[in-house]
Amino acid sequence: MDIAIRQAEPGEYDRLGEITAQAYLQDGLLDFGESDAYLAELRDVAKRAAAAEVLVAVESGRLLGGVTFVPSGGPMADIAAPGEAEIRMLAVAHDARGRGAGEALVRACVDRARATQGCVRIVLSTQRTMHGAHRIYERMGFVRTPERDWNPIPHLDDITLLTYELTL
Repeated sequence: MDIAIRQAEPGEYDRLGEITAQAYLQDGLLDFGESDAYLAELRDVAKRAAAAEVLVAVESGRLLGGVTFVPSGGPMADIAAPGEAEIRMLAVAHDARGRGAGEALVRACVDRARATQGCVRIVLSTQRTMHGAHRIYERMGFVRTPERDWNPIPHLDDITLLTYELTL
């Protein structure tokens, strides 16, 4: 399999937004399903691309998935501190999973973080049930940082996000 990782092109934003939204919906990651407010954020790739770097995995012209790489804070960062890059919204289409696209996307983010001047680590947040993603992160050397776990919706007690980091 020959998966290419590159920056998303504007003509791919709608398709990537739908891949991301469907990955979260089909995996049961949105507490409010189709009415979840976060669904609009997942679909809005143009907004992410204006504030960060959106990468895609492509094979034979087919979009397999994508990720948002936040090199040094800014409006797309959730937990990154100075000197940290952040990975957000990693998603691979269900029918493309298990072929290395997710790992290739994470590896591209790690490579970009290493190339970012002053960047000493890369961080991310993940849901408890994202076991496939956890396996990728741990295989690549990321470690859990429970002291950084956080809740994006504080009035709902059961939405704590787990955090990982990789020191570069």
